[in-house]
Amino acid sequence: MDMKPWRERVREEDQLLEQLQSLVSDSAKRRAAALAEGVAELGSVYKVAGDIGKSWTAVDNAIKKHATKKGPAGTGPTTTA
Repeated sequence: MDMKPWRERVREEDQLLEQLQSLVSDSAKRRAAALAEGVAELGSVYKVAGDIGKSWTAVDNAIKKHATKKGPAGTGPTTTA
């Protein structure tokens, strides 16, 4: 049985790890969006947490950590009085 050289195996595993990390990151963002939708529907992080059997801190942290980032303060539309 011919084995690939170790350098090639390491490169392949590095590529696989990068792909997996990207998939995990994308999944976490989608999950955070779904949790935020649940908060909008049920009215609170506490209710969402109770509904899915997670702690409220886990739900809150997931939303905060992976929610879509908005632009820096002061970059949105302005109003003039």
